[in-house]
Amino acid sequence: MGKLLCDSGACAEALTPSPAPVGWSDLDPVPVAASSPDPAPWDGVRGLEDQQRRHLARIHARGVLWKNPSEGPAAVAVGFRLEHGGDVEADGNCLFTAARSAMGGKVGARELRQRTVGRFLEDYRRDDGVGKRVVDAAIRHLYLPDLRVGWGIHVVQEVKLLAKRADRSGLDAAIQELVDLGLQREVAAESIYKERCMVVDDGESWGKYMSISGVPEDEYDIITLQYTEEGLLTVDENRDGRAAAFGDDIAIESLATEFKREVYVVQAHGSDAMVDEENCVFFLPHRPRGQICEPPIFLFMKGTGWCGAGGDHYEPLMATPIPLISQEKAAVVL
Repeated sequence: MGKLLCDSGACAEALTPSPAPVGWSDLDPVPVAASSPDPAPWDGVRGLEDQQRRHLARIHARGVLWKNPSEGPAAVAVGFRLEHGGDVEADGNCLFTAARSAMGGKVGARELRQRTVGRFLEDYRRDDGVGKRVVDAAIRHLYLPDLRVGWGIHVVQEVKLLAKRADRSGLDAAIQELVDLGLQREVAAESIYKERCMVVDDGESWGKYMSISGVPEDEYDIITLQYTEEGLLTVDENRDGRAAAFGDDIAIESLATEFKREVYVVQAHGSDAMVDEENCVFFLPHRPRGQICEPPIFLFMKGTGWCGAGGDHYEPLMATPIPLISQEKAAVVL
């Protein structure tokens, strides 16, 4: 699952580039098949409308053309055929699970998450302060939104808090005390969690949040407060500690930086997004902070409308190199 910012390059431009290890050697590339393209490659993918299938099939048949922007005008164009890489579990780790599959590697999703967070924190801590303020503002917008505004766009807004697992029994006792005094459970929980838990409002707290993968080794649990314009809607207390931090644009940019590869999120929007078939698929680039040394990674999102922009689940796209195709014949030029 994931969140997308309106300006996906803002954080990448804000942080000072730092040398990142080229991790491609850790990964095994997917063997290139010599077979002819599947005439109906998207028919078996669930949750797509006809216009999405037709457009994605055209992209598969004609391929996409990519040039390494780090090489400038002399860059040689490379063609790729994109195929759906299969479903991944919708457990909050799907960005990293999908990225692992798309890269054809043996590195686990949790290790990818840890390397992504580590890359972000190293770059964030190296910054002179100006970039940090830009990044912190983006993080607050995502995880500690101003509940006085934004209701023309969002029906429900969320505030993310981090509760130390070691403190959960104490938090429960404090909530129960307020309930015994006559407060409703959710009101009491909101009060205690807001008072005693960590907000996600800067790069350091984002690093703690994005490290959470919903496993027993996590230090923190995610608490989610949901609001409507009228006030508190629900409190997700995550009692079993299995909630994982959804990947966002900041995480994608840091993943790109760690592996020195562009990451393209390919969104296929449905008819309720009020777009025609020719415009129902979008390629959203996320560039690394620094040099690009390897081919891009492609991830897929099924969008059903503009609310959320499909930004709730990532799936892998497998990029198979194809013989050189001209710019005129390619379905998409990146």
